[in-house]
This record gives sequence, C-alpha cells and structure tokens, in this order.
Amino acid sequence: MAVDALDTRILRLLIEQPRTSVREYARILGIARGTLQARLDRLEREGVITGTGPFLSPAALGHPVLAFVHIEVTQGHLDEVGDALAEVPEIVEAFSITGAGDLLTRVVARDNGHLEDVVQRLIQLPGVVRTRTEMALRERVPHRLLPLVESVGRDVGERR
Repeated sequence: MAVDALDTRILRLLIEQPRTSVREYARILGIARGTLQARLDRLEREGVITGTGPFLSPAALGHPVLAFVHIEVTQGHLDEVGDALAEVPEIVEAFSITGAGDLLTRVVARDNGHLEDVVQRLIQLPGVVRTRTEMALRERVPHRLLPLVESVGRDVGERR
C-alpha cells in the first residue's frame, strides 16, 4: 500500500496524540473532516491501522518480568501448540520463526518464580519438545512505529 505525505502526517498525529478527536485532527492538518475520515477508513481497510485503544504496561499490571521463550515443537504440531499458547494469559505475543526453535513467545510474569511456573506449563503442552528462555534486562528501544512511518513517507516522496 502506498502511504503518501498526508497519510504520514495523519499517522504521526495518531501516534503522538491518540486521544484527539477526528474533528481536531482535521483542524490540525488543515483538511476537511470528510477527507480525514476517508483516509482513516482506507488506512484501516488496507491494514495499515490495525487497532485503536490504550497501550497497557504489563509492569504496571503487576508483571514486571519480561522474557522471550523459544519453543521447539514436534513436527506437525505447530498449530496445536500455537492454539494452546493462546490460552496462557502471560504470553503476550507468539510468532512462528526460522532458526533455532519453531516458536518465539514474549512472556510476562510477576517474578522469577512465576516465570518458572509459566515455562513449566509450556513444557507440559502436548507437542512441545523443549524451551529456551531469555530474560530481558532493560528495554533499550521501546515499541515504536513512527520512525518507520516517516521513512515510508519519505520513500514515497522520493519515488515521485
């Protein structure tokens, strides 16, 4: 999907001022509310905007421990294990991967003992061969997309 300069400005506002109204976004951008709404609808329809709502802090919810658990799965059981992972509330993300292991999960926990309990639960899932856990010490680059949005917007401008 092509993201033009106006789309980039819209996305920047959504990221920087997520609680602002559509009317206020339109005023800030100097465009008609209908134009803005049409752009937002297109960005959602084409999968650029995938959701709205607050970003929550697992640490503030009492789960300050963050770990990445690599999971090796018996051949042919990837879907089963993936479905089972969705039932574990401490798993906040899971991806099929290449390389060492078949799945990579991002796991949050209350403390190290709780993390061990979660990992033990994962090991017992049918189809799981082994796990390897790596604990995060400190977040160095928080989840962000604005630099990518701006890069894509620049690339589109340069191709014209």
